[in-house]
Amino acid sequence: MSAIRAYLKGLVEEAKSPATSHLPLEALLPSPQPRRRFENLEPLAQSIREKGVLQPLLVRPLGDGRYAIVAGERRYRAAKMAGLAEVPVRVLDLSEKEARLLALVENLQREDLNPYEETLGVLELLSEELGKTREEVVALLHRMHNERRGKATHNVMGNPEAKRVQEVFQALGRMTWESFVQNRLPLLGLPEDLRAALEEGTLPYTAALELKKVKNLEARARLLEEAKGGLSLRELRARVREVLVKEKAPPPWHKEVATRLARLDPESLPPEKRRAVEEKVRELLALLGGEE
Repeated sequence: MSAIRAYLKGLVEEAKSPATSHLPLEALLPSPQPRRRFENLEPLAQSIREKGVLQPLLVRPLGDGRYAIVAGERRYRAAKMAGLAEVPVRVLDLSEKEARLLALVENLQREDLNPYEETLGVLELLSEELGKTREEVVALLHRMHNERRGKATHNVMGNPEAKRVQEVFQALGRMTWESFVQNRLPLLGLPEDLRAALEEGTLPYTAALELKKVKNLEARARLLEEAKGGLSLRELRARVREVLVKEKAPPPWHKEVATRLARLDPESLPPEKRRAVEEKVRELLALLGGEE
């Protein structure tokens, strides 16, 4: 087992250990994490009222009587809703980087993390491991993907960074890095309406990627509602193809003429061409006037 896989495994095993104490909620501080939304907290709050907090929160001391929540913010929020004054915790002596890694790994193991949040979480984990920005990590992944497909000869795959990327994905066990590049990185470019639906859990990521192809806002909004209503991916793909064919079709000739006339600056034309255009326009206006 590589060093990074052993390290991540050690953090996760540490997180499974029993609680070491109880702390008041007012002493706990949430930390940034991949999860963006905390929905459906009331069922968890009701369970906590009946059974208490069954899994301890993971926290690390800040040195001033307060503790940063490393993992368990959803339980923390639900405990507040349930009216609890304190919760069971496991206090871990972690550095700030170790805490971020543990929070990322712990969250990425959860099944209720939506694909968009999961994508950001994986990128954040890679960013921590490689010491790179998210943009630099994305660029590295694309270079790896291009080389694997024979579209580049940079020999990125032989670099230590590429090996660490592969080790992280092996340690997480969620998907391969190739699948991540192909199916998850495109989620970063989703328009706001699709990203919101994905984060709300009302739209599968496969449907979001399909709808991303539709640039017409009205058509996309209509298809989005149909997808939320249970339209199958096969049916959605057929509808999207129909919309894309219409989007690529040239505009009717009369609309093209009207558009070009609206943009026309007669003063910029040579005198002879200007007189000819004006004559044709007068003829067209006379003809249209006769029809009325």
